[in-house]
Formats: sequence, structure tokens, C-alpha cells
Amino acid sequence: MKLETVPRRKIRDEVAARIKEYIAAERLGLGDRLPTEGELAVRFGVSRLSVREATKSLEFLGIVEAKTGVGLAVGQLDMARMADHLSFLPALQQAESQQLIDSRVIVETGVLARVAERMTQDPSIAESLQAIVEEFRTARTIQNWIDLDIRFHRTLLESSGLAPIVAFGDLLQVFFQRFRDSVKKAEWQAAIESHQIIIDRLQAGDVSAAASELREHIESHRQRIGAGR
Repeated sequence: MKLETVPRRKIRDEVAARIKEYIAAERLGLGDRLPTEGELAVRFGVSRLSVREATKSLEFLGIVEAKTGVGLAVGQLDMARMADHLSFLPALQQAESQQLIDSRVIVETGVLARVAERMTQDPSIAESLQAIVEEFRTARTIQNWIDLDIRFHRTLLESSGLAPIVAFGDLLQVFFQRFRDSVKKAEWQAAIESHQIIIDRLQAGDVSAAASELREHIESHRQRIGAGR
């Protein structure tokens, strides 16, 4: 029987997947120690080199952290770096504009009830969103505007306190790369007012009105690029 050599790249990816499964199965959290490279190599039946290559790939994303004198530990996932890589996925690059718009509407309006509830308990949420709106008023370049818009909507998602939702929100980078040309300075003032209305409605506890404003705000891109339904 002819033996087929598994490329080292595939071994590395398999080991990386096994390490992630181990972290989940053992319910390990940030800073918790992992077995040594040697122990992992024995556990998975691979070489220490394959384990080292796998942990390096996980370190890049922040999933694993190598601490001097301590060894391997669970790290903090770097969502910004993750989103940057996900933005090159064909499924996202080839997604229709309408799908990107609809995805944002579903994700962002879906958290508003929770954001409004948490606002009543934590005034700093509204303060953080308001501070970004004030920065909008002094924006002078499209890039500055886009950076602030990403911050506003990411802060909105973070205010829900739902970490998995924030992970989806980091794909806003993909959205703004696609719709960069539809962000026109002539429309900035209207957008500032829209952001302000969203904050005001949430503070008033009027989630329905806040969702309606947010939906219209996001879907305004549809009219500007002609992405009809």
C-alpha cells in the first residue's frame, strides 16, 4: 500500500485545531497554563516541531501566549487581527452589497434592547457614545470619519456586554472597505444627527425608535450605491 505523506502545513493546522479543542474541553480561561510542547506532542502523537508551528500560528491570533519562564498559556484573542484576515475570505469579498447591509442591520439593531437596559445601570455607556459623536463634529477627512464610525458602532455592540456579538462587529472593517466611496462629506452632518438620535432614543428607553433610526442610518448606503432589493 502506497503511503501518502501529510504536508507539514496540514499537520500544523490539525494540531492547532486540537489545541483549541483542548482549551474548550478543559474550560481554560485567559492566563491558564497549557501542557508543555513535549506533553502536547505526546498527547497528539506528533513531533515537537509540529506543535511549535501550531502554537506559533495560534500566538499570531492571540489564542495562545508563550510566557518566559512559564510556558504556554491561554491568551486573549486579537479580534482586530482576526477581522483583518477574515476580510480576505472569498465569502465576504464576494458577498452582495445588499447582504452586507442586511447583516449589519440584523446584528446592530438586535442588541439595542440590551444596550438600553444597561444604559440605565451604567451612565458611562451613553457618555462613551456621546464622546465619539463630538469627535465626529471635528472630523476633516474621510478616513478620520470612517475610523470614528467604526468606533461608534463597535462601542454600540460592546455596550451590549455580549462578547460573541462584538466579534461579529469587528467585521465592520469589511463593510467600510466596500462602502468607502459612499461616505461623502456632504452627508456627514446628517449622519452626525442620526448618531445623536440613536443615543437620545436609547437613553429615553425607546428601543423601537432607536432601531428604526439605526436601520435607516445603515440602509442609507443602499440608496447611495444603488444597491436595491
